[in-house]
Amino acid sequence: MAIAATYASGTHLAHLQQDLPRLPIPPLEDTMRRYLRALEGLQDAREHEETKQAVESFLKGDGPKLHQKLVEYAKDKPSYIEEFWYESYLNHSDPVVLALNPFFVLQDDPTPARGSQLPRAASLITSSLGFIHDFRNGFLEPDSVRGVPLDMDQYSRLFGTSRVPTANGCRMDTKADSRHIVIIRRGQFYYFDVIDEENRPLLSEREILSNLKAIVADADTTPPSDVAKSAVGVLTTENRKHWAHLRRNLESDRTNKDCLKVVDEALFIVCLDDASPENAAELCENFLCGTYALTGSVQTGTCTNRWYDKLQIIVCGNGAAGINFEHTGVDGHTVLRYAADIYTDNLLLMARSINPNAPALFKVKPSPYSKAARAKAKAKSPTSSAPVPPKELITVPRKLEWSLTPALLIGIRFAESRLSDLICQNEIQVLEFSGYGKSWITQFGQFSPDAFVQMAYVAGYYGLYGRIECVYEPAMTKAFARGRTEAIRTVQPESAAFVKTFFSDASNSDKIKALRTACEAHVKLTKECSKGLGQDRHLYAMYCILQRELHQKPGSSSSSSSSSSSSDSETEPVQAVVKSIPELFTDPGWSVLNTSILSTSNCGNPALRLFGFGPVAQDGFGIGYIIKDDGISICASSKHLQTRRLLDTIAQYLHDVQKLVMHIHKLANERPGAFMDHTGNLIDSRTGAPLLRGMSYMSLVEEDDEDGANASGVATPVNEDVGVYTDGYSFFDSGEVEKQSTKRHRKRVSVGRTIRLAEY
Repeated sequence: MAIAATYASGTHLAHLQQDLPRLPIPPLEDTMRRYLRALEGLQDAREHEETKQAVESFLKGDGPKLHQKLVEYAKDKPSYIEEFWYESYLNHSDPVVLALNPFFVLQDDPTPARGSQLPRAASLITSSLGFIHDFRNGFLEPDSVRGVPLDMDQYSRLFGTSRVPTANGCRMDTKADSRHIVIIRRGQFYYFDVIDEENRPLLSEREILSNLKAIVADADTTPPSDVAKSAVGVLTTENRKHWAHLRRNLESDRTNKDCLKVVDEALFIVCLDDASPENAAELCENFLCGTYALTGSVQTGTCTNRWYDKLQIIVCGNGAAGINFEHTGVDGHTVLRYAADIYTDNLLLMARSINPNAPALFKVKPSPYSKAARAKAKAKSPTSSAPVPPKELITVPRKLEWSLTPALLIGIRFAESRLSDLICQNEIQVLEFSGYGKSWITQFGQFSPDAFVQMAYVAGYYGLYGRIECVYEPAMTKAFARGRTEAIRTVQPESAAFVKTFFSDASNSDKIKALRTACEAHVKLTKECSKGLGQDRHLYAMYCILQRELHQKPGSSSSSSSSSSSSDSETEPVQAVVKSIPELFTDPGWSVLNTSILSTSNCGNPALRLFGFGPVAQDGFGIGYIIKDDGISICASSKHLQTRRLLDTIAQYLHDVQKLVMHIHKLANERPGAFMDHTGNLIDSRTGAPLLRGMSYMSLVEEDDEDGANASGVATPVNEDVGVYTDGYSFFDSGEVEKQSTKRHRKRVSVGRTIRLAEY
């Protein structure tokens, strides 16, 4: 999509977009060096040596050729990775639910009156319309990090966008002037217009609430046991190729085709659920994949009340709200900005209910076609006529009536059954750690919060399974045009060394020193990746160039060089130079680094309570986390591995490492002990006052108690590790042994009554 078409002409957003630098292609040698470092902690010596040989062969052989092909390909592209990125996502044939779509759990609405389901949904819709107005009209403040502007292109694919399955993969369709929203309740679809041609709201919050009440009243005439039979939305959870086939069947009927057009072109979907999740894990499951509930053998869970090919706002029966979004066109940071802004606007709505002069977040005014604006205009000038809304505007809810053939009804039935299987095959658990958060990590521990938590994942997994596995974390590259993410591979030589030190009999100070070294290395790595200087995207782009080379027809020009041009007609174009797959891409190391056993992502903001996504590896975990000032919220998913136990192990590690840091801090800041003056009296070093007059230092030393402290409170020298032990067999078994060996043998005290043997 052209930048000029994305933003209102002449706005500061359009100018900022044009000034963004292009994502750099790193030097090949640097990429291979980073590649080896990322694998060093994941391989044994023999495996790593074999990978080194594959890298050396690549650098001497096909590597420079593929790198040059990529450089030529990228000459006229805003981003060298963008096209390959979309191919990767859109050719993904597995269901998007659980495998692709992430979710956010929003904090509860601050206004008690908006705490129930329909008022909460109405306020979220109202705030969303303000966000859309400001973005489309160029009023939205651009994203930036420390004064550096970020790419805003993804916002153009946040609203009015749909992932459409085809026989040859999926495509992304965007309706840039979309004006309506779709509401789903009990699997029934409704829609109404919400903005005019200049993106101004047509309805007030109260009017939207009235529409929602009417929709619920109509939808609830459908018994829960009948919902799954005609829940067209479950088709979006199918394998993409099968969904493409079913969609073609739908489109063969004119009515269904029109219904699909309404859904595809909607600004977003609002799902009004019957269910009211009772705990954090159920809440996350509801926003990730919907709930599984059977009445007899009939599915009555909320999993039938979704449309996964679009942005969805989901509101539970108790008012809890969240967002589920299709990930192809947008990253978490983009949706996070949207979620944060609409939550902030909700706060300001509460403020304006108290003080009408309170500021507004969005620069939006009601449409002149809205009832409120027309009434105001009529009151100002009774003789003049108010603007007449265009006939095509539909502000009263309409229900989509699908024409479902027996073949489609069977398709819906089996799609629901397969979705139910997917839900049963996965689990999601939550840890809302309240022991400490960002404040303690930065101020007391003096660590980078994200690096600190990343080390907790590496150590926690090792504590449970006894091995180090590949950990993925995305680094945002939106400082570049069309920037997405680069892969941070948390396991580096420093983090691997930390884990081995942590689970050894090393001293406490050595363990924390190793942790600090690992965190510092992680911070440096994160900064490099944010600058586009990682290894994953570069290697993947070359791999895609390679695949194009290998699959092009003989005699055809290379697709990777077709876009390059030259003013010198005698210069020969770059020809296909790779005839087979280089050893680098068949070496086991390539598979190891591309199998993220722990796929993690930090997406924090006070507007969110929780954030998560499904596992990306069969034997792995998906971990979404938010580092708050006084806590850490972690949402973990897996295909029924020891998810709860992993979170408990991570929590135990977080407690353990705090104990170590606190103990070392206490030793480093221990108050000076008492001293003996010239008269032989002990003097308090803090106050200068005698501790016990007339008692000599030697007489007190002789009265040392068993714990090494004398009557004056002066501690005898102790080793720094004594007294710090952790709980649970997962950690520091050697510490427990050490604890036993350092105990003094106390004299047994005579307690109880001695009985005669005859009494047994």
